[in-house]
Amino acid sequence: MLWWLAYIALGLFTGFFAGMLGIGGGLVMVPTLTMMFAAQAGFPPNEVLHLALGTSMATILFTSLASLRAHHQHGAVLWKIVFQITPGILLGTLLGTFFAGSVPSRPLALFFTVFVCLVAAQMILNLKPKAARELPGFGGVFAVGSGIGAVSALVAIGGGSLTVPFLTWCNVRVQHAIGTSAAIGFPIAFGGSLGYIFNGWGHADLPPWSLGYVHLPAFAWLVPSSMLIAPLGARLAHRLPVATLKRLFAGILIVLAGKMMWGLFA
Repeated sequence: MLWWLAYIALGLFTGFFAGMLGIGGGLVMVPTLTMMFAAQAGFPPNEVLHLALGTSMATILFTSLASLRAHHQHGAVLWKIVFQITPGILLGTLLGTFFAGSVPSRPLALFFTVFVCLVAAQMILNLKPKAARELPGFGGVFAVGSGIGAVSALVAIGGGSLTVPFLTWCNVRVQHAIGTSAAIGFPIAFGGSLGYIFNGWGHADLPPWSLGYVHLPAFAWLVPSSMLIAPLGARLAHRLPVATLKRLFAGILIVLAGKMMWGLFA
């Protein structure tokens, strides 16, 4: 009965760092929820990772709305790009969730861990692409959106770690790249949430109060706690050593992903 306290603590932690570093909480939520679900009775071991992915994606659906609104108020969202890339995003997220639902936990966890390590390396080394070209045409944007949506759905993130580098590479100002990426996070979360709900629908061995692969009790505590603390993280971003905290956060990501892998393979 006290697991709700753990969900609140996880929501506060991910919301704080998301607000401070501009990094979605999915990379922390997925391995942590996987371990939390595995420790509780009634959660089938073969489905804990899928439940963590679906629950994390559904949480991002609401946190992305708050982020989108804030960036829109500052005029940082390039809506033309959002509308161009959204069809590809929706297709990619749906395909990604179908693939995730059909893949066993171990190879899915391996893909997640490799992705986390790449993101952590980028954060530690502070690698940033240089503007080298312009945005491609509709076909190119559609293809890129499909790829971003598919990968984001497989690891349950809002896509910022993929969208911001792509837009920056295409000569979009950093402020606009971040704001536009925040807006793109909503269709990623929307398509991903629908996909995980659909693919988990009707599984007889899922725990009570699950909507497909979305575990509603965890979702209900994660959303308000993460949205409550995110503005505080954003305000402290200008007062704390963000570069040092980013490296610390990257180390935490690697440890959590490794512990998740150990639990699933052991």
